[in-house]
Amino acid sequence: MHVVLRISRFLAVLTALLFLISPSGSRAQLHGLSSRASADEFPGHLLLLYNTHTGERISIVYRQGEQYLPSALAKLDYFLRDHWTGEVRHFDPHLYDILSDLTASVGRPGAEIDIVCGYRTPSSNESLRAHTAGVAKNSLHIQGQAMDLRMPGVNTLTLRRAALSLARGGVGYYPHSDFIHVDTGRVRQWCFACSASLAGGD
Repeated sequence: MHVVLRISRFLAVLTALLFLISPSGSRAQLHGLSSRASADEFPGHLLLLYNTHTGERISIVYRQGEQYLPSALAKLDYFLRDHWTGEVRHFDPHLYDILSDLTASVGRPGAEIDIVCGYRTPSSNESLRAHTAGVAKNSLHIQGQAMDLRMPGVNTLTLRRAALSLARGGVGYYPHSDFIHVDTGRVRQWCFACSASLAGGD
């Protein structure tokens, strides 16, 4: 009887270990990590994002070493879908590197980022242009190369300066709406409805 009990316990432990090292077990364990633990364990490769329109959150390792993970990118594409139409577009993965480096630049590596806007279909972009100032006709949001974002607890002007220091692409500043725009286009900057000093990057 004791031998049977020991065998049963051994099999239970073995099953649990196999679950933890399996892909599904790893994902379950990853999503349960705190922001601090995640950032420490996967420096530079993990993103914590909150979609301000859908209310969804995602905690995901998108890159291991120099290798982007296709399954993670697919999940991020869906997370960043056009919230008006539900349509999905593949995003430039270099944007995720910008987001990751941005959190480190403001001294909060691995901190959660609020996504104000990800992908926009051409029709959604035109509709937004008709009702909102400061929306570009050929926005890189349409190409999956841009995001609008903010970080809880970080001043948006500080975030803008950090994004400019990366010099990875375009950086727009929208102080009245309290977000910045980052993209993987050419290096440039703009400030919507800003004072002359802010418009110049000060």
